[in-house]
Amino acid sequence: MKVSQVSLRNFRRLEDVQFSLEDDHTVFVGPNNSGKTSAVSAFRLFFERGSEFTINDFTVACIGKFDRYGDDATMMPDSLPAIEMDIWLSINPDVEFGRVFSLLPDVSNDFDKVGIRLRYCVQDGQLLRDEYTTSVPALDGKRQKSLAKFLQQVPRLSRYFTVRYYALSIEEDGVKETEIEAKEGKRTLNSLIRVDFIDAQRNIHDQDSGRFNRLSAAFSAYYKSNLEKPSENEAANKVIDENNSRLTAHYDTHFKPLLSVISKLGVPSAHDRALRLVSSMSAQDALQGNTELFYVDQVLKHELPEAYNGLGFKNLIYIAIQLNHYHAQWLATESGRELCQLIFIEEPEVHLHAQVQQVFIANISKILSETAKELGVGAVTPQLAISTHSSHIVDAVAFEKIRYFRRVPLKSQAGNGAASPSATSVLNLHDFRPTPEPVRALTAQEELLDEPEKEKLLAELKKGQQQATIDFLRKYLKLTHCDMFFADAAILVEGTVEKLLLPQMIDQSAARLLNRYITILEVGGAYAHKLSSLLGFLGIPFLVITDIDTVDAADARKACRADKAGARTSNAALKFLLSKSTRDELVALTTEECLVQSGQCFVTFQKPVKVGEDEMHGRTLEETFIYENLEIFEGEQKVDIGLDLTAAMTCDELMDKIYGEVRDQNFKKADFALALASSQIKWNTPAYIEAGLRWLEERLSPIANAEAQ
Repeated sequence: MKVSQVSLRNFRRLEDVQFSLEDDHTVFVGPNNSGKTSAVSAFRLFFERGSEFTINDFTVACIGKFDRYGDDATMMPDSLPAIEMDIWLSINPDVEFGRVFSLLPDVSNDFDKVGIRLRYCVQDGQLLRDEYTTSVPALDGKRQKSLAKFLQQVPRLSRYFTVRYYALSIEEDGVKETEIEAKEGKRTLNSLIRVDFIDAQRNIHDQDSGRFNRLSAAFSAYYKSNLEKPSENEAANKVIDENNSRLTAHYDTHFKPLLSVISKLGVPSAHDRALRLVSSMSAQDALQGNTELFYVDQVLKHELPEAYNGLGFKNLIYIAIQLNHYHAQWLATESGRELCQLIFIEEPEVHLHAQVQQVFIANISKILSETAKELGVGAVTPQLAISTHSSHIVDAVAFEKIRYFRRVPLKSQAGNGAASPSATSVLNLHDFRPTPEPVRALTAQEELLDEPEKEKLLAELKKGQQQATIDFLRKYLKLTHCDMFFADAAILVEGTVEKLLLPQMIDQSAARLLNRYITILEVGGAYAHKLSSLLGFLGIPFLVITDIDTVDAADARKACRADKAGARTSNAALKFLLSKSTRDELVALTTEECLVQSGQCFVTFQKPVKVGEDEMHGRTLEETFIYENLEIFEGEQKVDIGLDLTAAMTCDELMDKIYGEVRDQNFKKADFALALASSQIKWNTPAYIEAGLRWLEERLSPIANAEAQ
């Protein structure tokens, strides 16, 4: 049995989300405050004993309904909001039928999936209203405290709320729920799923200098839970008993003077038993209070205590201990073992080097599988749900195992561009399908096929094109350690020059972006459109800064100046995103027409600019930068990049000279960028880049935040 899908409603910022879980491990990614921890907390509150919901666990949109209930005596209790979790389980009906019997809507049919709903809802609405009105009487017709404020101060929300259980079935008109008696529902749930947690805050630090340190404690707990079996105990107790006898004899000798003093004070009295200090240490006590973890140099035979090793090493050891502990505890359950185990691991990357992070995520499921086999239980392994902010962990997992938590406005604010993103949607990357690119033209022989065969061939070509795009994205994300999954926005640039100069350009032209998490992706005009499909799917705003890359209309292999009549573009991104292929069509586009993907993306490229009395049009960034900053390259060449420009040159001579120099194979683009980046001379951001940066700055401003779209 495995947990296949989870739905959450009305829990914190998870107003209404669904996500699937893989059989081995699933990775939760997303920007800060996007709901990853909330998803884990929901499981903790529903599954962990002693955990208590609070009124603040309800989505903010629910609070107003509670307040109205406190003010409106005619409002019915069943209209109050409830926190819901739906869990769908894939099952083997031949093996697991007995455990899931109470969840089967019709035992006469075969099922490979069952569902259970947990609903945290009001159980005594009248008691809630009565105690609220008594505790917060109305003064002049108005109460000084809302019902939500009142519920924030009650010791336990469970006085008024409870968890109800429902069996789920899929009908033609949707999901149908059938309530299960609470005791039976809880018993069924606990017999099916075990949930464990390895939290992000593991309290591991360099100040662990006491005898009873964090890792030593972890080893102690592991020993107590998993190794304290009769066979192990017999050997350990024999050693401990021998030491107890020696210690007791030692105490008799050294405490005799002290006991003599005590006896002179009348203790013990004539009729009392004598005092004796006896060593009663157990194997567990010995490990817990008198055993330390040491790191041993195998060559030098030198030992260092736990506190003297790195935080990353400590963190990795602790995760390994906890994972093995939870897994072993589940496997060691002698009767009524849960049919599946789900372990949440928060931010395993803490203190870990990038390579260690990748080794961890690549091997963890394999190690758990091998452990199960060693214990003779077959392939009985837990499902892992790992939340992370590490691009290195993302690199090491399969594309389809990623779940992206996206910040969106509440449902009630949908379509409101000024709404803050107070809710979340979860995107499963295995559902991602790239925007279709034009497929190759059919050959003359293929054109002779009948229509059904031709349509089948075109469908196969389209599918192959989409798979090629997905393969490219997988490789790109892996090779570049891309952090787009954690960014507020992305900027796609042509190459090294843009990437080196962009931080200064942002500082000069759109300084508010410095307060945002922006990822800069170097993809080139040939591939920007491939990334645009993924960014569009994730809902991440992005700016494409690319080159117009003009070529001769008669020969697409021959580059030409951007002001040449009839020139076309060779830039695949411009043709794909803007559906234009000629220089004149592109130059004629308005700002609004450069907005694509429902306003989520802005495409910017070189357009003619006024330089003095003349108009100049660059084909690439390097050309355009020089045109718009001629004063720092002319004369004595305040910025020396090897150009020989003079103020006496005509506009056409300048353009021809600059175009030729930049196109020359000896022109070093990286040197060009570094010379500008290190120069103390002020220069201007090219107009087309400045326009794009200002669009993105406005797009991410609080007022124009359109993440609802």
